[in-house]
Amino acid sequence: MFLCRFTDGMGGARLGLVRDGAVFDLGARWPSLAELLAWSAGRAGLAADLLAAVAGAAPVGQLADLDVAPAPGRAALLRPTDAQEVWAAGVTYERSKVAREAESAGSGIYDRVYAAPRPELFFKATPSRTVGPHEPVAIRRDSGWNVPEPELALVVNPALELVGFTIGNDMSSRDIEGENPLYLPQAKVYARCCALGPLIALRDSLPNPAALDITLRIERHGAAIFSGATSTRRIVRPYAELIEYLGRDNLFPEGVVLLTGTGIVPPDEVSLQAGDVVVIAIAGIGELRNPVVLGG
Repeated sequence: MFLCRFTDGMGGARLGLVRDGAVFDLGARWPSLAELLAWSAGRAGLAADLLAAVAGAAPVGQLADLDVAPAPGRAALLRPTDAQEVWAAGVTYERSKVAREAESAGSGIYDRVYAAPRPELFFKATPSRTVGPHEPVAIRRDSGWNVPEPELALVVNPALELVGFTIGNDMSSRDIEGENPLYLPQAKVYARCCALGPLIALRDSLPNPAALDITLRIERHGAAIFSGATSTRRIVRPYAELIEYLGRDNLFPEGVVLLTGTGIVPPDEVSLQAGDVVVIAIAGIGELRNPVVLGG
């Protein structure tokens, strides 16, 4: 089962439960994801409780019909989050460690972080900087080397309990970060720097979230210019450890999304251009598709 957010075509946003391809409206009980996340604290039977909330209700639509680009007068999926900040973990895959060491001219910083007790955690995006399925992600105007970073995202409630999983795209300007690690916020945080969606898979819906296949495809003029694959088996840190460190001396009253790092890094000659399309798929969650635009 999944959670989603969708527009009714008249400007309103609704929270939904997806089961067997049908979408049920949860909005009467939980007007926002933030309210549902607060309610979820301490609940072991989350899926059963949500099913009980829609028992006897007719679906409001089919997921396949909603998985389209938002447009006036048309019902469509929105990003699955609302008021949640997005944070990210870095250097959790060996592939990421190698790539970031290379782009920083062998600084040694990323080698040390990869094996250190404390993970790298950084702020990624406010809700206003985050987009959903079929919405454009942006590349920076002052960067010449921009890439998507496909990541499993953890959806966490205010009690720091894992509620579910979604797909994340941690857009990154590699030349800016490579010039100086202190430029990381500029390489990572800007308008349309993060995409999430299309759905949130409830924590009990994935048999083994530590063994999910992740794929990335970059399309240009309808053809793939890069494709890659990895698995969450290659993440070196447990999800619970990442959540625990994120929650140290920190508060997330609306809940929070935590990206878990990337294990797919395109070769140096690949850089996104306006008009490209980024397609990220994670087994058991779905496919997140976003066109690319030039920021500004």
